[in-house]
Amino acid sequence: MVGRHLEGELIMLATYLAVAALAAATPSPAPNVSSAGTSFLTAVGIAADRPVQVDAVTGDYLYWSFPAEAGQRPDLTATIALPPAADRTGEQSWTVEVFDGLRRRQACVAGQQNPVAAANDTEVTLSCRLRQVRSWAEPWDGDPLPGTYYVRLSTTALPEEDLGLPVEVNLTLTAPTGDTGADQGELAAPLVPDNRPGRVQPTAAPAVEPSAAPEESSFSAGWLPDFSSRWFWTAGGGALAAVTGLIGFSWTRRRRPA
Repeated sequence: MVGRHLEGELIMLATYLAVAALAAATPSPAPNVSSAGTSFLTAVGIAADRPVQVDAVTGDYLYWSFPAEAGQRPDLTATIALPPAADRTGEQSWTVEVFDGLRRRQACVAGQQNPVAAANDTEVTLSCRLRQVRSWAEPWDGDPLPGTYYVRLSTTALPEEDLGLPVEVNLTLTAPTGDTGADQGELAAPLVPDNRPGRVQPTAAPAVEPSAAPEESSFSAGWLPDFSSRWFWTAGGGALAAVTGLIGFSWTRRRRPA
């Protein structure tokens, strides 16, 4: 009896340890984000498929940041629960903007980016889908590259009496993978070779040996210049200037009376 009782306790202990290990291995869901920054420097970090729920007031600028990798197409959706219609006096215009790490505004290829909420609407929805993040781009190009992106949500126009009214913001971010082979690539060799001053870059074709120059005569042992059209134009211009000067002098000099 004692042996069976001990065996049962060992089985229960093993089961408990297995359940505890499984619970420890299972990642707990990340808590919802309940705050937002007021500038780029204080932007609150968010992640894909992690809900954001923030209490704010009309007139605030709300900032978040998220990472994006090559091949992803970030898609943002923000739903704003507006104050009661009895507390509002007119329409409200909202906007959602996305900036890259260089503070360059990124274009939205889909979604309602600047909706207008009527005075009797209870909520307004904004959305923005970015272009596919590329792994490389030209220096002058504004294509989205891997890195950190910033989201700014704000009101652009509303009656002054409606400033400071409470609102509730629900933001979701998804980052599906697009066509990774469409515009991605890697450089097999540097675009610009490593030029070193004083050294001749090798070429594919062999260099052609220059033909031997004819030997110069003793009369023109390198001290006579090579005549060209520039020499003839120079000599002709000098002679013409001398003749013109003589003619002008003969016309202007005073003759002695006889």
